[in-house]
Amino acid sequence: MNPTTPQLSTTPSVVQSLDRHAGAGVPFSVEFSPPRDEAGEQRLWRAVRTFERMHPAFVSMTYGAGGSTRDRTVRVTGQLAQETTLLPVGHLTAVGHSVAELRSIVGAYADSGISNILVLRGDPPGDPLGEWQKHPDGVEYAEELVRIVRDLGDFHVGVASFPQGHHRSPDLDCDTAYLAAKLRAGAEYSITQMFFDVDDYLRLRDRVAALDPVEGAKPIIPELMPITSLRTVERAEQLCGRPLPEPVLERLRRAAGSGAEEDRAAVRAAGIEIATEMGERLIAEGAPCLHFITLNFAKATSEVLTNLGYGVTAAPLSA
Repeated sequence: MNPTTPQLSTTPSVVQSLDRHAGAGVPFSVEFSPPRDEAGEQRLWRAVRTFERMHPAFVSMTYGAGGSTRDRTVRVTGQLAQETTLLPVGHLTAVGHSVAELRSIVGAYADSGISNILVLRGDPPGDPLGEWQKHPDGVEYAEELVRIVRDLGDFHVGVASFPQGHHRSPDLDCDTAYLAAKLRAGAEYSITQMFFDVDDYLRLRDRVAALDPVEGAKPIIPELMPITSLRTVERAEQLCGRPLPEPVLERLRRAAGSGAEEDRAAVRAAGIEIATEMGERLIAEGAPCLHFITLNFAKATSEVLTNLGYGVTAAPLSA
């Protein structure tokens, strides 16, 4: 850290923000991705300003496989901290980085006033399901990266969790043990991989609580994404690492119809309905927050939030 590093202790943690927002009901949060070009940057900032008026508990900015968007991620996350009223969470993945590089990235976050970091081991670039290879001077597990970030200063760390188990874990018990280890290492909460069966989330929550009641008391934040077309089904399955449940696919296929072209309006309506139903049940089951993948669009998530009774601005939406 350099002598000009901001005083991070004044920035609330994600858990503190969840507590502050809980008085009005279950909080929500959103995930953005670094833009690839000028048009994408404009779209991102339209979505940012729309969500800013809705007062999410926090927003996160993703980090490309193998660190492919590292510089943009750090830059845009810093802009969110400096130019908006939002609480940003920067992503950090271990894949492709030495420990020295990881420490440098954490320092760059600190210089931008970012004290909340979501730590991920990350997927191999090019093929998320490919063989994981540790950097020769890097770390093998996210648990190690949690300890590195915590040792560097006054940072608040979150980790990933997997309702259906990580595709590299031999079984659910092993996957649960990995999550508990990350939490014991100093992570304050986890955000799940996207899922479409609420029972998977509830079973994950129960497994962690049974294995370690102390760590199981930490927030496990469910991640949702409204499906807006059959094309986004493929994207959703890539992010899940697993196929969507057959009942969900069947609803979307019925909505698409049997014509040469899918009925996109009907598919979109079904996707919004599915996400709304999941949100309703997660709220009823005591989820600490609803975290939405937005793909840098605001409209679909805003519609789900409206259906769930959140106070959403009537201003024009970006897409």
